[in-house]
Amino acid sequence: MTVWGAAAVDEAVAGGAGAVHVGARDVVTPLARERARELGVEIVVGSPAPVPPTVPAPPPATAVRHWTLPDPAAVSARLGSAPRPVRPPSGALYRRGAPVARATAPARGRARGGGAGGTGRVDRVVVVGAGNVGMIAAMRLADADVVDEVVLVDIDEGRAAGIALDLTHTAALSGFTTRVRGVGTVEEAGRADYVVLTAGRPRTPGMSRSDLIATNAEIVGDVASRLARTSPDAVIVVVTNPLDEMTQHAWVSSGFPSQRVVGMAGVLDTARFQALASLVGAGPADGVAAWALGSHGEEMVIPLSQATAGGRPILERVGPADLDATVDRARGSGAEVVGLLRSGSAFMAPGTSAARMVLSMVADRGEVVPAAVLADGSYGIRDVYVGLPARLGRRGVQGIVELDLRPAELAALREAANRIRERLGALARP
Repeated sequence: MTVWGAAAVDEAVAGGAGAVHVGARDVVTPLARERARELGVEIVVGSPAPVPPTVPAPPPATAVRHWTLPDPAAVSARLGSAPRPVRPPSGALYRRGAPVARATAPARGRARGGGAGGTGRVDRVVVVGAGNVGMIAAMRLADADVVDEVVLVDIDEGRAAGIALDLTHTAALSGFTTRVRGVGTVEEAGRADYVVLTAGRPRTPGMSRSDLIATNAEIVGDVASRLARTSPDAVIVVVTNPLDEMTQHAWVSSGFPSQRVVGMAGVLDTARFQALASLVGAGPADGVAAWALGSHGEEMVIPLSQATAGGRPILERVGPADLDATVDRARGSGAEVVGLLRSGSAFMAPGTSAARMVLSMVADRGEVVPAAVLADGSYGIRDVYVGLPARLGRRGVQGIVELDLRPAELAALREAANRIRERLGALARP
């Protein structure tokens, strides 16, 4: 009996085959079936099954590819098999809305060495925060089956362990071999290759992301400085709001090179725009290509000059009024979800987006995605974290890609950076 994964489907397409032949007793994972449906590949049962192919190492990327948030199987299938840290506060929240930690538990166990080098897999991804966002991120990472171990960290250790066990119970259903563990501290989690940082207070109805800045700065600063000690070579993906400011704060607190601290929001905001554009006639969401840049909030910039639907300018499918309304709705989608839930905030799309960024880096294909990165002078912006098109690789951000923006779009992007800089200035003042 052979277990067939999504990689076999992609290999069949690459070889020009229109079908994957499997033995009568072979097992085809749900991810493989879903990938086959996406690509129009038939799975034929009963024919003699060849040995599952090995996906060759991908060539280096040579062109900018628009980020369209493929299914979680897609990335795994493509794999082939500073500034002085700030003083940490007294405690940290490891889950949105969790109580403040009163003490740091001593580290238990022995960390496995990180191994993010050229094997098509990584040893460990740590998800700090076992709330809804962390839970979804961990689930997507486990389902991709390219991580040896996913560790959920939460001050409520029982919750982290419970979610980890519950997720472990889905291994046979989803066809993954990733181990999942839940612990109470980042020290217990062990040395990580990648960290998804979701720790922080959530928004409540009527609250803006900026309202969270002081509270969450203490949480993020503490966690980032501790991660720097336990996982000095990790890449941190920040999810905590306000996203841009907390990403910069995590960079300062960790002392990491800026290439290894990146914010998630652009992937999420782009996905929201794609989905909402689909609802007003742009066609399937995954056929919409766009970039959500600027800040994660009111100063979000979606340059419509760069947006397409079905490979054509999006204005050919959606009228200007509907398109402007869609941009506004995407900009306020987080608040819309908060208002509808009445308690808590969005988690399905944020958790999936965070996992997607990690999987893109694991794949090491040089994929270009919208992300909060430290501006390097591109677009006339420097020394502030802001949403820009960034090329991701195994060790984080490889570079910033410049799009040919219209003057008004470029001005809006620079204004977003200025507003983020102002909020960071307020955070620095006592």
